[in-house]
Amino acid sequence: MGMSEKRGSSRIKDLSKNRVIDHETRIKRQKRQLASLENDNFHEDPHQQMNLYVAKTKLPSFSDSMESKKKRKLKLGDIFKHKAKRSFPALLEEAQAERKENTPDYFNAVAPKSKLPERHFCSVCGFISSYTCVTCGVRYCCVSCLKTHKDTRCMKWIV
Repeated sequence: MGMSEKRGSSRIKDLSKNRVIDHETRIKRQKRQLASLENDNFHEDPHQQMNLYVAKTKLPSFSDSMESKKKRKLKLGDIFKHKAKRSFPALLEEAQAERKENTPDYFNAVAPKSKLPERHFCSVCGFISSYTCVTCGVRYCCVSCLKTHKDTRCMKWIV
């Protein structure tokens, strides 16, 4: 045994790998993950200038005929100016302020309870799942999805 190798208890390593969280902690983590996803991509588009340039230039395509027809130009710059950059909670707050009585909207839309049992989907690939992760309770469908989940997702949501 060389100097660079360290001895340690395999029991301690195994206990840290198999940590299981309780139901309340799972719910808190799920709410944090949803908040993180709702705020995701809430920033300026880094390719906006490139998109405007491409929209202004006439690029040939296979569907173009040789005849030159006058077409109405779309002003994409105006579309981007009017497009608001707001987070989902900000949009909900705005919708709440503009809410009218007796009109269906996000807040009063209700679907009847399903007659079929709840379906569970794999968190990795989206197929129907039969299994749950012992550690965090997230669903997966097969061994390869479990491996992906353990490597990249399980207990690794950083907010």
